[in-house]
Amino acid sequence: MQFDTKIAIAVRDDLAPWQKLNVTAFLSGGLAGASPHLIGEPYADADGRGYLPLIRQPILIYGASLDGLRRALQRAFARGVPAGIYTADLFSTSHDAANRAAVASVATEALDLVGLVVHADRKVVDKVMDGLRFHA
Repeated sequence: MQFDTKIAIAVRDDLAPWQKLNVTAFLSGGLAGASPHLIGEPYADADGRGYLPLIRQPILIYGASLDGLRRALQRAFARGVPAGIYTADLFSTSHDAANRAAVASVATEALDLVGLVVHADRKVVDKVMDGLRFHA
């Protein structure tokens, strides 16, 4: 099935594996919270046990440098695409309010980005992520 929209997450390629997974999970959760229409129906197995719903379309994961993430974020801003971010400072905070305070204390151009999520029209997401490669 081809969707009209695309979800893309870019994660900084110099992170430890656990950090990459953590960033991806947080950004996916933020997207789901902001866009409940992206959540599918709950699952059930043949025994009738229920499971949580998932995001209903694939999420493309890209690797990027800090400069690549900053470029993608600027492209998202230029195209009016809402973006979710994760910064290096968030690895040392312990709760959501502290996360927001850490981001609020840094100017946009100085953010130490380690992750970015966008959801928009397929072609727009392609332009935002242009030049980035799929995560390996």
